[in-house]
Amino acid sequence: MADEATRAAFMEIQASMIELTGKLKQVQNQMRNKEGDRKRAFLTLEELRPLPEDTNTYKSIGKFVLEPKTVLEGEQEQKLKDSEAAVASLQTSKEYLEKQTAEVENNLRELLQQEPGIAQQIMSMSM
Repeated sequence: MADEATRAAFMEIQASMIELTGKLKQVQNQMRNKEGDRKRAFLTLEELRPLPEDTNTYKSIGKFVLEPKTVLEGEQEQKLKDSEAAVASLQTSKEYLEKQTAEVENNLRELLQQEPGIAQQIMSMSM
């Protein structure tokens, strides 16, 4: 009976670990994407700022559309702010998921220390 309970606990911990690892990878990918968006917006702003106000600028939306410099600057500043806010939010999510993963790892260690025989069963199943 205890063996089945231990096995069920292990399976639950394993499923939890797989789920958390997947979520963590997803958050890390989203952070990379938002960081890229932030860098593009920053670099675009750096190129736009020194230009005179009456300069013709073009916005790419599949085709190129003529836009006043101020409109394009405003859009890039908003993209920059949005990306920075998204990265901050994703960082918080990442930290939370990392704490959850550490907690699940500790639960697994405790389970293996309480039931040393389960470690041998796990090793035999993986081979």
